[in-house]
Amino acid sequence: MEPVTRAVVFDLDGVLVDSFAVMYEAFAVAYREVVGDGPAPFDEYRRHLGRFFPDIMRIMDLPLEMEGPFVRESYRLAPEVPVFDGIVDLLTTLRARGLRLAVATGKSGERARSLLGRLGLLPFFDHVIGSDEVARPKPAPDIVELALELMGFPPEQAVMVGDAPTDIASAHGAGVTSAGALWALSDAGELLAAEPVVVLRRPADLLALCPAVPGA
Repeated sequence: MEPVTRAVVFDLDGVLVDSFAVMYEAFAVAYREVVGDGPAPFDEYRRHLGRFFPDIMRIMDLPLEMEGPFVRESYRLAPEVPVFDGIVDLLTTLRARGLRLAVATGKSGERARSLLGRLGLLPFFDHVIGSDEVARPKPAPDIVELALELMGFPPEQAVMVGDAPTDIASAHGAGVTSAGALWALSDAGELLAAEPVVVLRRPADLLALCPAVPGA
């Protein structure tokens, strides 16, 4: 018998919320304050999304001091972050079907919980875990494994939804079904190359993987 999906772990940026414009502005301000004039390399930064911000700075050989102004501006601009169309309906339906939900994000846990609270999404989730709350952030499996441990489900009963190769790698490492979210991507090539088990073109597509939990 096929295992029943009982838990869904979501990435945050690019899956639940459309934060790229705010990220771009925060990154540009941080780059200008710490590095100086010139174009901020946001396209390269975006390729590493899903990782913890300090790890991205190390990969890009940029000063770790950029984190302070980046976080400051991210908090300031948080009211401008929209929720993707269809996400509230998706989360409402998943909870009504008896599934448990978590967020596993490249953001710090405090910043992720603050943003989700501001947007009214926090009550949908049993746990929200940031990259600063695990020993090894994505693409390591630790953050997904912790979400499953906290919710009390084995990997075969869970799905991880992400829009970046780091999300898919983390899901694969944790042994959960990986679902690639395409609704925020203009070019899905890198995500598809990471070989998600399932491809979701819109949030409602996830419902086919998540029937009502028996007895819920």
